[in-house]
Amino acid sequence: MVPDILGWARILFRGPMFVLTIYGGLVIFLSVRLVERTWGGAISPYITQIICQFSLKVLGIKCRVSGSPMNLPGVVVANHVSWLDVFALNASQRAFFVAKHEVRGWFGIGILARATGTVFIERNALHARTHKTLFWKRLADGDKLLFFPEGTSTDGLRVLHFKSTLFAVLFESGIPDDSFVQPVSLIYSPPKGKDSRFYGFWGNISLRSHLLAMLAAPLGGIIDTVFHEPVSPHAFAGRKALAQHCESIVRDCLRKQLKLAD
Repeated sequence: MVPDILGWARILFRGPMFVLTIYGGLVIFLSVRLVERTWGGAISPYITQIICQFSLKVLGIKCRVSGSPMNLPGVVVANHVSWLDVFALNASQRAFFVAKHEVRGWFGIGILARATGTVFIERNALHARTHKTLFWKRLADGDKLLFFPEGTSTDGLRVLHFKSTLFAVLFESGIPDDSFVQPVSLIYSPPKGKDSRFYGFWGNISLRSHLLAMLAAPLGGIIDTVFHEPVSPHAFAGRKALAQHCESIVRDCLRKQLKLAD
């Protein structure tokens, strides 16, 4: 959709601010990381949170958080609606994302993702063993990883089947016994007058057109991030049962919230 005059005015105002927030924040982040490697400390993850929080404010999107992010090693899984998910989830917690390889080249987002320790994977069965080894090492080191089990983004009004492949590593020997899995539901509410699928990044929508639409949008958008109760992998028979549980929790929450909004 081509922005109107008011939309282009918002793009010209917000665009430079969005770029400055990401790249200016990235310079600060990398500078702090350099100091941390020399002197120690763990301030840089908070900088990532601030960058993401302010980026959403620039876009005129309000974030609401329900529940509490777990302060435990393990995995966080969420439904996937848009590249905005990364900002919403980073704004409310500290975790390392697992993303498809193409994200590395995305404008602004790719640079931020690489700098903040994102794990990039390729959708190819030949790389499955390598990915599994990498996940195992990161979890064994106590990192909290976050991925989207649907494998693709949607229109935001539904939850696709959760693929169980990446859950398998949680059942490997050597993973800390206190590793948990926390399902998260992301519910998007568009600005007044916009389609209910407005924030969804799906189908043949290009990143450029979607980004322009976000910059041109009026104020009033909301992202509800709902953190559900963490569960132990040991409570499930295997990866498929765990994936199904997380899928059901996330889907039921989305349906409930969308019904209340009607």
